Formats: sequence, structure tokens, C-alpha cells
Amino acid sequence: MENNVSLDETSRDLSLLTSIEQNPDVSQATLADELGVAVGTINWYLKRLIAKGYVKVKRAQRKKLRYIITPEGIALRAALTVDYIRTSFNLYRHTRKKTANAIEEIRINGYTQVNIVGDGEIAEVCRLTCLEAGMPVTTNPTSPKIVIEGIKLALKLPDEEAENPSDSNTINRGNHG
Repeated sequence: MENNVSLDETSRDLSLLTSIEQNPDVSQATLADELGVAVGTINWYLKRLIAKGYVKVKRAQRKKLRYIITPEGIALRAALTVDYIRTSFNLYRHTRKKTANAIEEIRINGYTQVNIVGDGEIAEVCRLTCLEAGMPVTTNPTSPKIVIEGIKLALKLPDEEAENPSDSNTINRGNHG
């Protein structure tokens, strides 16, 4: 598998191959709904998978297509699954480590609780790591903040916000992610 393949591309190809394997008669409209993209985008993704030999297409009925995963496609799906799991665990471990480092810095600076700003899986991993470390999570705006933007997280201490009140939405401590 190529090293320069993004997590999004891996996830997308894995989702497409899995959906096709589960239902070879799946429509492009259904695939588009599942992936949250336009039908034209699904058409382009499928053409790419077909051109690479991972999927074959057969006409099932007059306007209906049947997608068949080739042995190469099955091998790709297996490799993508392994890669996706490996990448997900690496991201999980990295997030826990960065959160633990932030908790340590929060304690060093004399604070006893943290405000997690952001949502999604990364925020949940941060929240669980804080609770496991005995660091209460609060919504108090004067508490230190772990700010999550995408898959990156950064620590903002209250004294930094006081120094830069007009810049309160930027990450001042550098990239902790």
C-alpha cells in the first residue's frame, strides 16, 4: 500500500469496498449517501477502483449495475482494514500521550481542572484520559483549555488568554498535536 495515502482516502476506499461486498447491487446514490458525497464523486471513485482492477462492473438489469470486488479488491480491502486499524490506534495513543502531557503541565501551573474545547472522537479520548488521570473536566471558562482542532490539540492556560484577549481563539502554545 502507498505511504502517501491519506486516512480519508483509506477510509473512503474501505467504506466503498465494504459496501459493495455487502451489497453488489448497491446504487451510486446509496453509496453517495453513505459517504456523504455527491453521486458524481462516487462515480469518479468507482471508475478509479475499476481502472485499478479492484472492482468489476456488470449490467444487472436495464439501468442497474452490479459491482463485483475482484480478488485484488479483496486483498486491498484487507490491507486497508489493517492500515485503518493501525492508524486509528496510533492516533489514539498519540492523543492520550499529548493529553497526559497537557494534564501534567496544567498541574505544574497549579490548576486542578480543565475545559475541553472541541468535539468528536479526539475530544472524547481527551475527556477519558483526563478522567482516568483524576483531572476533572469542566465548562468553567477561566480554567485551562485543551483545544481540539481536527486531530490536533493544544493547551491554553488562562494567563495566556489574559495576555492576548483579542486572540482568544488561536492556539498560543504551539502545536501539541
